[in-house]
Amino acid sequence: MTSQIPEQLASIQEKGKTLTDSAIAVSRVAAKLRADQPSPREQGLLCDMTLPLRQTFFPLGFAVAILTNRHEVLTAAEASFGHRGLQYDDTQFAVRIGVSEGMSRQTPPPPVRRAYNHLYTMVADPENQAVLDLRAGSSFVWLNESALEDPVYLRHNFLEKVIYLLLGASVVTDIHAACVSRQGKGILLCGDSGAGKSTLSYACARAGWTYTSDDTCYLLNSSDEPRVVGHSHRVRFRPEAQAFFPELREREITPRMEGKPSIEVSVSELPPLSTSNEAAVRAVVYLRRSSAVRPALIPLPHGSATQLMSEELYSAGEIRMKHQTILERLAGIPTFELHYQRLEEAISQLDQLVASL
Repeated sequence: MTSQIPEQLASIQEKGKTLTDSAIAVSRVAAKLRADQPSPREQGLLCDMTLPLRQTFFPLGFAVAILTNRHEVLTAAEASFGHRGLQYDDTQFAVRIGVSEGMSRQTPPPPVRRAYNHLYTMVADPENQAVLDLRAGSSFVWLNESALEDPVYLRHNFLEKVIYLLLGASVVTDIHAACVSRQGKGILLCGDSGAGKSTLSYACARAGWTYTSDDTCYLLNSSDEPRVVGHSHRVRFRPEAQAFFPELREREITPRMEGKPSIEVSVSELPPLSTSNEAAVRAVVYLRRSSAVRPALIPLPHGSATQLMSEELYSAGEIRMKHQTILERLAGIPTFELHYQRLEEAISQLDQLVASL
């Protein structure tokens, strides 16, 4: 009997060791589960938001992947970018858009935008904002459900703005100009807001020119010669354009991102036009519409386009310096002022300019 005691003790010790090891293992698993669960502070930061939906779009012909948790975001992206396929393979961005529940169902106000060098923020309110690092090409957009109520608000104030900022910081330089071309010669139409860029570019397209953009063009940074891409799938007009073009008179007026009323029309809904996503720039023309002048094209000094467009750049900091360098490619491009009163006079002057290039 006494000889069995050591064996029984050994058995008890072995069982105790097994139980201890099991308890340690369970403790480790519990600790890991606790570590994987976000703390209340982390939950407040929304840093654990899951984005299971992913789709790639091609704004301006560049690949951009959108990751989100709501199908409404992808539907809005389709409306903004679904018209375009892959044209350039310079880069690919991933834009993350997380949507959470919100207290309000009212559409948020337009976001306030701020920039410091390569850092950029867009803040509509505490629950609707975006943060971008333009140098790294990264971004995150936090929205609540109220921002999805109005797809136009979502597209113009966050979706399109974020993506064009990322593209503008890396592969294109955006300029305030319309673009039309004839015989393969692209003409940039520039001028202050309200100078008539959209109206004249569409009038040119109706007269047989090729349409590329009505208000904003993007210089391709990778091209040695000045080449621009544009939104050739649509035209945006000021309401006054209804007086010039009968096909616009029944169109609804909607607010734009900047708050200006406009009429946005898909080119497919207009009379047949010649369009091109891209154009080689052969001349730059600044519009001066006035009832007190005779139609004329007046040459401007060498380098005027580079100087004037540099002053109008939307960018800041190191991104602005990069854009100013790209704009040097326009220094040798012939630049003019176009004085005109009627659209027919302006088109006639532009026809003569193309013939002389």
